[in-house]
Amino acid sequence: MDFSFHFQTIQLALVLIFLYGLWRTMSITRERKGKKNRVPEPSGAWPFVGHLHLLGGKEPACKILGAIADKAGSIYSLRLGLNQILVVSGWEMARECLATNDRIFATRASIAAGKHMGYNNAILALAPYGAYWRDIRKLATLQLLSNHRLEMLKHVRLSEVNMFLKDLHNIYVENARNPSKVTICKLFEQVTFNISLRKIVGKRFSSSTYGEENSEAWRYKKAIEEALYLSGTFVMSDAIPWLEWMDYMGHISAMKRTAKELDAVISTWLEEHVKKRLLKEDMDGESDLMDIMLENLAEDAVMSGHTRDTVIKATTMILTLTGAGSTAVTLTWALSLLLNNPSVLKAAQEEVDVHVGKEKWVQESDVPKLKYLQAIVKETLRLYPPGPLTGIRQAMEDCDLGGYHVSKGTRLVVNIWKLQRDPLVWKNPNQFQPERFLTTHAHIDVRGQNFEYIPFSSGRRSCPAITFGLQVVHLTLARLLQGFDLTTVAGLPVDMKEGQGIALPKVNPVEVIIKPRLDSELYQCL
Repeated sequence: MDFSFHFQTIQLALVLIFLYGLWRTMSITRERKGKKNRVPEPSGAWPFVGHLHLLGGKEPACKILGAIADKAGSIYSLRLGLNQILVVSGWEMARECLATNDRIFATRASIAAGKHMGYNNAILALAPYGAYWRDIRKLATLQLLSNHRLEMLKHVRLSEVNMFLKDLHNIYVENARNPSKVTICKLFEQVTFNISLRKIVGKRFSSSTYGEENSEAWRYKKAIEEALYLSGTFVMSDAIPWLEWMDYMGHISAMKRTAKELDAVISTWLEEHVKKRLLKEDMDGESDLMDIMLENLAEDAVMSGHTRDTVIKATTMILTLTGAGSTAVTLTWALSLLLNNPSVLKAAQEEVDVHVGKEKWVQESDVPKLKYLQAIVKETLRLYPPGPLTGIRQAMEDCDLGGYHVSKGTRLVVNIWKLQRDPLVWKNPNQFQPERFLTTHAHIDVRGQNFEYIPFSSGRRSCPAITFGLQVVHLTLARLLQGFDLTTVAGLPVDMKEGQGIALPKVNPVEVIIKPRLDSELYQCL
């Protein structure tokens, strides 16, 4: 029996009973104030904790909130401890929040993940709206993630995808007489991790490195995985700050340990880059993104209380976290959907064969011709957006939404997962139908201008790395489908259960049987 868990539960119960009287006083005070037309709340709120109990369980938060929306409507309000949070699940209201009132909701709520793992909210994704956020966003979009910079580092994507294909072919050759199953999602994680690391810090790790528990690669990858999980985990103190000292369920301690591990590795890489610049070693060679940041930030620079080194480490961490993790998850969902829809998989392969052929490998310049492949990726992002819930925004002033009054300080979450499954917009919304993006929804783009489809969010706080992510997904998926026939083990369907986490991870790994489709010489010359 876990006595520490039960002791914490008793502690929490005593604290809540003690604070019940305070809650009653606050409630009576609110009721006596003049009532305005406020966003409706679902029933079932408990004293003091509000609707917190509704968010329990092992289901992803986007599905829990989506189920509430089925009863409460496309906009409703939850009381989570001391915080009032709006949950929006309809595209019309999303447009009001992310376009009409984008500036009002441009800041982030301060949460445990940003405080303990994000260098005290220095990371771009969780930094509060203001001069610091604008400067870091500008640095990221113009210097780190611009089309020019991505084109300069194009060879990194190509070489890592080539290595991925070589590894797959070697696995087949070694087991040709008795084809073995391949855990393809692990290889997706490896290729996206290496692409991100090479672009950001100029590092690359072979697959064998991941088994060495004392290596930088192993430590950093495990810490990133833990950070992704913890970022999507509800922390009690985010709703009731007074309870942070209890560290209910141990999430705060886990965040601090993870942050320490991430910082130790990134600090080592930063020291290497600083030393290289001081000694002027290899300065005529290829610059990675950490080099670019060192060039653009003065050594004594202090930005909103954050030193240069903190800014660089925070930016390195968030680019790795979102770039590698969410891209691998998208590839995993895309292949899972294709395996469960073999006719779609075959049609995608036929498209590549027609437009590229079997005598050469797909290049990035071929992707615009692969309309069906692009539709597959779009449909994957519709069903499994890399960020199923937007990061928590916070109203910087009073405003009106759809005729409702919203007070300053109110928090906001847009449920992208639910929004993109609206049956009024999408016919058969839960079915995988890439053809919809070639017909009824051919005009829809991924960049947040069509609010019925915003897989990367929209407005000021939308993802700045859309181009980078799509380049990796399109190239990797196109070459995989061109180079191999893929089937599930024993012909069984892929289990599509979603797990908890910021990027809606797949619970069970994807295992496939592979068979090369091209001449062996093409794999050897990669």
